[in-house]
Amino acid sequence: MTATDSAAHGDRPIDSWLAEHLEGLIAFRRQLHAHPELSGEEYATTESISERLSLAGVPTRRLTVGTGLIADVLPHRPRSGSSALAIRADIDALAMDDEKEVPYRSQVSGVAHACGHDVHTTIGLGTALYFAHHPDELPGPLRVLFQPAEERVPGGALDVLHDGGLDDVGAVLGLHCEPKMPVGAIGLRSGAISSAADMVCIHLHGPGGHTARPELTADLITIGAHIVADLPALVASRLADAAQVRIVFGSIQGGDAANVIPAKLELRAAVRSPIAEVWERLPRLVTDAVDSIVEGTGATHEVDYTHGVPAVVNDAEVTDTVRRAACDEFGEDVLYEALQSWGGDDFSWLSREVPGSYIRLGVHDPAMTQQLDLHAGRFDVDERAIGLGVRLLVATVREHFAE
Repeated sequence: MTATDSAAHGDRPIDSWLAEHLEGLIAFRRQLHAHPELSGEEYATTESISERLSLAGVPTRRLTVGTGLIADVLPHRPRSGSSALAIRADIDALAMDDEKEVPYRSQVSGVAHACGHDVHTTIGLGTALYFAHHPDELPGPLRVLFQPAEERVPGGALDVLHDGGLDDVGAVLGLHCEPKMPVGAIGLRSGAISSAADMVCIHLHGPGGHTARPELTADLITIGAHIVADLPALVASRLADAAQVRIVFGSIQGGDAANVIPAKLELRAAVRSPIAEVWERLPRLVTDAVDSIVEGTGATHEVDYTHGVPAVVNDAEVTDTVRRAACDEFGEDVLYEALQSWGGDDFSWLSREVPGSYIRLGVHDPAMTQQLDLHAGRFDVDERAIGLGVRLLVATVREHFAE
């Protein structure tokens, strides 16, 4: 049996409920996709989630930052002293253009749900709504964290923690679209599943001058080129293993004319490591390496290094709970061992506070030959993943409280 097949369990409440409500969940996802909002600006998104939960009688409270919700779904017969299980669903979009030609294409110029957060939000909403309509099937308290600003360093998960989102929570689950795997595939991994992700901004300054006489000034463009070309290898050479760090520049700003050497230049890069000990050392390693490259060039510089998020480390016991639930719901053949990614996610702040598991959900339509990565302008998902994600989380909630 595959996850995309009809459920082989008979006419269960979850199957009947999805048969009735899946079309509405897909419509909700498409509404979010067409009206994306950047980190910290998710006001309409928050209101849309709140409206649907309120209609189902689910109490919510908005985060003090103004966006994001904490929703509590309570069992019909609560167990005495039972800690809640939390599900994190990130709600923000990316600052980029949506290049797809679909009816639900982003209507907001320069903003797009190209990371699947609209799908995560819809699955979290669907799980909350299912148990709100079937409280007798909920063995213990469920909390869904509709978290803002995952894409902004150091992440909106810290706002969730600040507002007590994990108070009285015993474990937390996160779920992320995986466009490199077909719809129905579920990726699990105990231990580290993501990498630490930081940001560095390097400011170069000089007197400026004429491109005909670069020897008379500090040639910031050339200096910047050396930083881009040499910094990654120089930092890696100071580690025991060069594969423990990855530095990639995403922005270079400076200069307005071909015949003018600019007086300032700004370079921005992402700095990543899968190793916790290396992550702690990176600010000093990067700063020292930039110092050595710029020294003697006649330029002055500042390095603004921002620690972003640590690596997500999955708890073995919580991950085994997800594994058992997935096997019972879909069969073993849908599972694969997820690799540790170089990508980062602020879910790590939550899973450092309570045991957690971060799940990868296949969303690639096998009928499509091209596999687009996250953050691609034409990124989209096979929307069958929404119903499968709800089934997985519903099964995991039951398995968690059955222990």
